[in-house]
Amino acid sequence: MHQNTPPRGTIRLTRRGRLVLILLATGAVVAGAAVVVPLLTVRHGVEEAKPASLVIPEGWRASQVYGAVDKALALPTGSTEKALAKARLKLPRDAAGNPEGYLFPATYPLTKKTTPESLLSFMVNTANKKFNGAPVAAGAQRNAMNVYQAVTVASIVQAEAASKADMGKVARVVFNRLERGMPLQMDSTLNYALKRATLKTSADDTKLASPYNSYQRMGLPPTPIDNPGEEAMRATINPPAGDWLYFVTVRPGDTRFTADFAEHQRNVAEFNALQNSPAQQQSPAQQQSPAQQNAPAQQNSPAQQKSPAQQQSPAQQNAPAPQATK
Repeated sequence: MHQNTPPRGTIRLTRRGRLVLILLATGAVVAGAAVVVPLLTVRHGVEEAKPASLVIPEGWRASQVYGAVDKALALPTGSTEKALAKARLKLPRDAAGNPEGYLFPATYPLTKKTTPESLLSFMVNTANKKFNGAPVAAGAQRNAMNVYQAVTVASIVQAEAASKADMGKVARVVFNRLERGMPLQMDSTLNYALKRATLKTSADDTKLASPYNSYQRMGLPPTPIDNPGEEAMRATINPPAGDWLYFVTVRPGDTRFTADFAEHQRNVAEFNALQNSPAQQQSPAQQQSPAQQNAPAQQNSPAQQKSPAQQQSPAQQNAPAPQATK
């Protein structure tokens, strides 16, 4: 049978190119991948890379996903977000049409037929397969939550944990604070409301009138604050036992969890001292350019430094710690 194939000099297939064709043919989605595999074409002797897949990293917000889809499909800015109205996404009722938390981080194949609607549906359907299974439902129930609430906690864990090893403990801090009737006081929720990613939270920030202000409002935020991956969800539904209420990453690889506020203050003081030491001062070569400063962050930074508004009252400091659930 005759096939309309391009001249041999038009397409140059490498081993990566063949892998891309396999992905496109099978419609496979690879979770946790961190590279975009290009399909190379040759025009006038110059190689041009066309994205054959789109990587959505763990912890990206919906706004970042929309921008990445616009760019990957060469669409005007805002096209993907506008497509939400007609995408008919299979979201849980609690989401009220907001896909935040359900744009599952993975590597998605792109074809000539890919549209924003089809790509968003692929992401949400993948999230439903990951989140609606028996393990997640049972884990959510053990922690007195529904699945949507578990996704919300996982999004906070994804944003706050400095490493995968810390995710379970961060989840336990969230549950301990909820059980104790304490506000979560997570910088990541404020950052979401303010559409930013920073370690610096001011006293004025904590007065923000927003349902995502976990300094002033009790309980969980109304929606997830990013799109968590499988590691964050596993940590959320099966956190380790512990009485921790506070944590701070003093230095890379050294995150300290405690139930004692005085100990936490000492840890924060050590963190601040390290940040102000000459060794930590940025050289001109390390300073970010204006473009880097204003670029959207790919992941939310963990909330590390506690402002005065985060300090607990004596009653909160001395209240008995709740028993950790399993």
